[in-house]
Amino acid sequence: MNGAASPLVAFIGTTPNIGTTAAAFAAAFRMAEMSGRPVGYLCLNLKSAKIHRYIGVDEPAVTLDKLRPDLRSGTLTAEMLRRAAHPVEGMPNLQVLFGNLMRDQAEYFTPEEADYLLSAAEQAFALVVLDVGAYWDNAATICSVRRASSRVLVTTPSLSHFQEDGRRWIGQVSPLFGVTPEQYDLITINGPWRNGGYQMKHICKELGASQLGQFQLSEPIFSQLDNGAYAGWLRADAAGKNAMQEPAKALMQRHGLRGRPALAVQPWYRKLLVHRNGTSS
Repeated sequence: MNGAASPLVAFIGTTPNIGTTAAAFAAAFRMAEMSGRPVGYLCLNLKSAKIHRYIGVDEPAVTLDKLRPDLRSGTLTAEMLRRAAHPVEGMPNLQVLFGNLMRDQAEYFTPEEADYLLSAAEQAFALVVLDVGAYWDNAATICSVRRASSRVLVTTPSLSHFQEDGRRWIGQVSPLFGVTPEQYDLITINGPWRNGGYQMKHICKELGASQLGQFQLSEPIFSQLDNGAYAGWLRADAAGKNAMQEPAKALMQRHGLRGRPALAVQPWYRKLLVHRNGTSS
């Protein structure tokens, strides 16, 4: 595969089922929305793939496990990956590769296959978001963490999540593969079921990571996820439009993904506004 490689942004949870996928997809949605460029979202949850349910595709035509023959033989191309990825309704420049649905095959996914997939993704899209969840006992997570241009650690203000789980994976396991805690950015998930907890600065100090932002869960989000309407909520709902805005902007700036150019105001329209005392109606 030739050409410049696009940035890979990996989202890694300290703990299962805390909202890593919701945060990762919201960030991908925002970057596709703000840039207008082709953004790929790869679900690399080999044992807990859920994004297809969240966006209302109950029976995906193509999933990660169906690409394994092409990955094993080394024949998957960037164009094949683009065709396999699902364009999100209302945001067609965001394409999703749905995750592995054959959970018993997760441990047979090899590092060579994972690396080949990441190389194809680097050529297929302008930026790629990798959702690897919280499980480290597989090639997809380890290869994604090693290859990523940015690594976004997702946790909560719960001590057992950021201290116990965070220390175990990010403090002990990640350095074994050449990635230290200082190479992670941090997103905290704040749930509607509790108030207070540890502040971002304390969590960053504990883990050694840098602050990137926060993601607020709410009852409406849970409803949208359950109903497969998450993408529509991110696009049209007032609260949804703000989800992961600032982290997405920071990641775009870091990786040189420019926002859409503002529409130029024509001189005749300016004169019309002046004539109407500065109002457009």
